[in-house]
Amino acid sequence: MQDLNEYKQSIIQRGNLPRHVAIIMDGNGRWAKSQGKARVSGHREGVNSVRVITELAGELGLKVLTLYTFSSENWKRPRMEVSALMNLLLDTINREVEDLDRNNVQLSIIGDLSSLPAAPRKGMQVAMDRLRKNTGLILNLALSYGSRQEILSAVQALAREVQQGNIEPEAIDHALFSRFLYTADLPDPDLLIRTSGEFRLSNFLLYQLAYTEIYVSPVLWPAFRECQFLDAIQAYQSRERRFGKVSEQIKT
Repeated sequence: MQDLNEYKQSIIQRGNLPRHVAIIMDGNGRWAKSQGKARVSGHREGVNSVRVITELAGELGLKVLTLYTFSSENWKRPRMEVSALMNLLLDTINREVEDLDRNNVQLSIIGDLSSLPAAPRKGMQVAMDRLRKNTGLILNLALSYGSRQEILSAVQALAREVQQGNIEPEAIDHALFSRFLYTADLPDPDLLIRTSGEFRLSNFLLYQLAYTEIYVSPVLWPAFRECQFLDAIQAYQSRERRFGKVSEQIKT
């Protein structure tokens, strides 16, 4: 079996690394059930995967790592589970911010941060402020995030600008529209990873994923670690991204 460090170095040497990797972290509940544990145990173990993958993404020199942390639909889950998730979110950011700062990681959030309870909302803001000047990996957490609502909000904001005479309808193009999305300051994802073997987008970055390469892993998120992440990067490196062109156009 190839040594993990050798595997990582071969990935780096091969080049053609994605700038932005987005992950739908799926399977925490199923992992816990398979272990005979409560669902929250799966979420706790999933945090360990977040730590490992974030560190590895920085070592690989990726620019952005976006993690689908809590969707707008997740508020519909049982109240006790949502409460446990919010407490885990606060505990995790308080515990990890020191290492994130030491590793030059910047923290950003997309979604409706205002809908979070006061304590985790304040904790996330404090962490973002502390890490704001860092220049390494951008760890981008999708919190209380839903892509359809993001798109609707962007359309509404653009409509107001048009109504006020600040923008001509004919001036609205992809670049302008993107400036009204939560991800305005980020490049679109090059690679989307979904764990647990599910083949759906789950209302995640629907506009931004238009030309993103998709990799589905059968591994449940709490068991998704370095080798699985490197496998996904290697699969990305072997693909030809044509963006509507033909192979001959890409190679010239």
